[in-house]
Amino acid sequence: MKFSFSSNAFRKYSLSKAADAISAAGYTGIEIMCDTPHAYPPDISAADISTIEKELDRKRLAISNLNAFMLCAINNFHHPSWIEKDKDYRELRIRHTLDCIDLAAKLGVRTISTEPGGPVNGMPRETAMEIFMEGLSRVVPYAIEKGVVVLIEPEPGLLIQTSDEFISFVDQFGHRGIGLNFDVGHFYCVGEDPAAKIKELKDYIFHFHLEDIPESREHRHILLGEGGIDIPGVLNAIEAIGYQGFVTVELYPYQDSAPEIARNARNYLQKYGYG
Repeated sequence: MKFSFSSNAFRKYSLSKAADAISAAGYTGIEIMCDTPHAYPPDISAADISTIEKELDRKRLAISNLNAFMLCAINNFHHPSWIEKDKDYRELRIRHTLDCIDLAAKLGVRTISTEPGGPVNGMPRETAMEIFMEGLSRVVPYAIEKGVVVLIEPEPGLLIQTSDEFISFVDQFGHRGIGLNFDVGHFYCVGEDPAAKIKELKDYIFHFHLEDIPESREHRHILLGEGGIDIPGVLNAIEAIGYQGFVTVELYPYQDSAPEIARNARNYLQKYGYG
């Protein structure tokens, strides 16, 4: 198990400055946000890719995952989604995902993570799922061709929220080219025990997001150890399944204090013998 920190907490910083702070905090990996101001694909040239690779190599940071979830360059975290009522609008999400797959292949990154459909907004669930799978059917074969796995990240309030909903989705869509970005806090928010679900979902997991959540289970990412999640128990569960990849700390609300927050999270992990 290795630890990285998501650049989405550093939206007030350039990607280079974010990498500096994440490396200085002692992480060996960085999750790169595929959005402005970090690595929005339409803004990334071949020269930029070369620069990113050289800088990360110099800082001894591996890329844990490309975060293709948020799309603030166009609208916000959740829009355009895979299930927008307007076909042209959801086409922007499909195009973005294809571009992120290309970027992952160029950077040698194995996975990208994306939203689980999106906000349903009154759309019948069966219709929303059909539209989501239709969009993915255009994206996943291309990802397979490029050697990239598309990770679905269940989230409270979106089309796929729970472990059962994720498994049902994969059973319908098929396993090939699809995996799970296991966000610890998201499963806690919907009333599930993350440690137990790690064991249950181990065959699907390619990457983890780690944060704490208030005991109320309100969907709000907070500092490790300050909420209701048994973080040491979760880490033990990850270790128990023999997971060898990255666990990415994701604390995007802390834009004003991102370097300090990255250090604090790292210190917390070390306190419990991790990282």
